[in-house]
Amino acid sequence: MNFEILAFIIYFVCMLGIGVYFFTRAQSVSATEKDYFLGGRKMGPWVTALSAQASDMSAWLLMGLPGSILAFGLGQAWIGIGLVIGTALNWIFCAKRLRQLSKAADDAITIPEYLQNRFFTKSPALSILCAIVFMISFTIYVASGFVAGASVFTTLVPSLTTRTATIIFAAIILLYTFLGGYKAVSWTDFFQGILMLAALIAVPILVVATTHLDTASLSQVIIGSDGTEYAFTSNLFSATWQEVVSGLAWGLGYFGMPHILVRFMAIEKPSMIKKSATVAIIWVVISLGAAIVMAYLGRMVVGAELLAAGNQKLVFVALARQYFPAFISGILLAAIIAASMSTADSQLLVASSSFTNDIYKQVIRKDADNKELLWVGRVLVLIVAVIAFFIANSRGSGAQAIMEMVENAWGLFGAAFGPVILLSLFWKRFNHAGAIAGIAAGAVVDLVWYNLLTDVTGVYEILPGFVAGLICAVIVTLLTKAPEQKVVDLFEKATAKDFDE
Repeated sequence: MNFEILAFIIYFVCMLGIGVYFFTRAQSVSATEKDYFLGGRKMGPWVTALSAQASDMSAWLLMGLPGSILAFGLGQAWIGIGLVIGTALNWIFCAKRLRQLSKAADDAITIPEYLQNRFFTKSPALSILCAIVFMISFTIYVASGFVAGASVFTTLVPSLTTRTATIIFAAIILLYTFLGGYKAVSWTDFFQGILMLAALIAVPILVVATTHLDTASLSQVIIGSDGTEYAFTSNLFSATWQEVVSGLAWGLGYFGMPHILVRFMAIEKPSMIKKSATVAIIWVVISLGAAIVMAYLGRMVVGAELLAAGNQKLVFVALARQYFPAFISGILLAAIIAASMSTADSQLLVASSSFTNDIYKQVIRKDADNKELLWVGRVLVLIVAVIAFFIANSRGSGAQAIMEMVENAWGLFGAAFGPVILLSLFWKRFNHAGAIAGIAAGAVVDLVWYNLLTDVTGVYEILPGFVAGLICAVIVTLLTKAPEQKVVDLFEKATAKDFDE
């Protein structure tokens, strides 16, 4: 019996069981779109924290980032440092305010609805603009998860084609997301977050405990099968300025990530944010630190064989198989699937909720009832997944393909929404026109920079996009009419210390 496959089967049965459980519960109560898309704002601090971080750290954490570090050195670790800083700042400064303001803004359940209600506008322009950015970014992001999941399946079962593996992986995610909605996604992410953390800690510990490590091998230049030379930079502080600046710029993305921000909106009480923030920050520090250490150790232990074959994305897989029994390594490999699923399911749901609540309900069918909205949301989950499937099958399967797709989506979200979310939470004078200008400018500059200037400058496109979005949002706000008194009153009411406790 193949114990790795047995471990996988047990894992997937558990995940699907969660989806079926919440679907069954939804049939026995009067479920609404708020229940499906936001869990009825009844999520506790632990589930909120771990689901937020698990949905944040996709398979990129176990494949893309370690593979990039193993190939190019610790200069790539600055991305991890930027993410730790961004995570902490997002939880400390934005989480509680977003929970309060989204509740005060007519109990908004999506980011576009929050922005529209925040300014008391009936114009659909903001919702439509948000939906366009959402659909572009989320399909690319979900595709990266499909690529990573398929890579693990084909490694585990070599007879599977990449296309077949992608279909299997996508079908599993679709089933429990389609059935269970936000609660199923959050609870599966909770358990997947625990599994990811345990796997990231276990592998480096056993490598250090049982292996004589030769640090001299780090200076070896390895030639890949395609002739690429992989020279490892072992000193974090010898990174180029582009690596440092671009790595730290990744942290800006958190302020505009809808699938993470929606976790803040779903927590039961604002007072629970402090506990959630503590759990989330500890989780991300340990997990990113362990991923960096694992890549460093992997360069010494399996670097030559992986890089020679162009398989640097499989460093975690190779170490897990080398140091653990088959059943345990199967559980550890399931952590990669967990990482992919925990991000893809969240993004499918947020993309679906944005279209359903902000376009279909407001523009297409204003009189749609709860049952209709629930099924429209489920159909949209399927449509986004199908589009992501075709993107995944056209972009390759290497660590660089995963990194590139995540970078594209992360940059576009962060540049378009980051400045606008921050200003909406902390600037009473901020208005509807400024929000539209900020989102549009951030998205356009991000896309233009990516296509024309990223390779030339070596600077990640999120940085110029974020700065452009911020500047345009502020300038347009100051040049246009100040918000009405009711907008100011909502802001002051929602930001009161004891609001909604």
